[in-house]
Amino acid sequence: MTFTEEARRRQLVDVTIGMLAEHGYGRCSLARIAEAAGVTKGAVLYHFRSKDAVVRAAYEHVLGELVTAVGTAVDAAPTPGAAVDAYVTTMLSHLGARRDHARVLADSLDAAVVRDRDDRPARWRPVAALIEAAQAAGQYRAGDPRVLAVALGGAIDGLVAEKLADPSFDLDEAAATLNGRAR
Repeated sequence: MTFTEEARRRQLVDVTIGMLAEHGYGRCSLARIAEAAGVTKGAVLYHFRSKDAVVRAAYEHVLGELVTAVGTAVDAAPTPGAAVDAYVTTMLSHLGARRDHARVLADSLDAAVVRDRDDRPARWRPVAALIEAAQAAGQYRAGDPRVLAVALGGAIDGLVAEKLADPSFDLDEAAATLNGRAR
């Protein structure tokens, strides 16, 4: 793929993220994506074989950025307990700072194009492993790591949804509260 083709694909992914955030999957069309990008529908189809393909690329880009940010923060944590805190804090701060990305992830739960992500353990297992390590170090409350990981995931989803509904909602305070360090 040439540099120009790669740049165009990236532009189309960025535009699709914006369209999904503004209109949702159901009202995001190839024609809307093309118009927003200043290209023809045929140009979109040259790079992506269908609406679902460009939506999937946008979703994977958003998810990839989130995973990279969280992974970097967790890896930099000095202790196992701090790694759990870093996971929570980075998830909330990353999505809070990127409303369009948060909306894409929220909308993707209903979009058929990403419904094949039925591997729910892929979401909770890494968090459960962080919790288990923190518990072993005496730095996290007792309890089933899976239950705690699923509960943290649900809490993060709920807090991000609250931020989407109320932009003044303080995700930093929410992260501190969730991590047991309310200010």
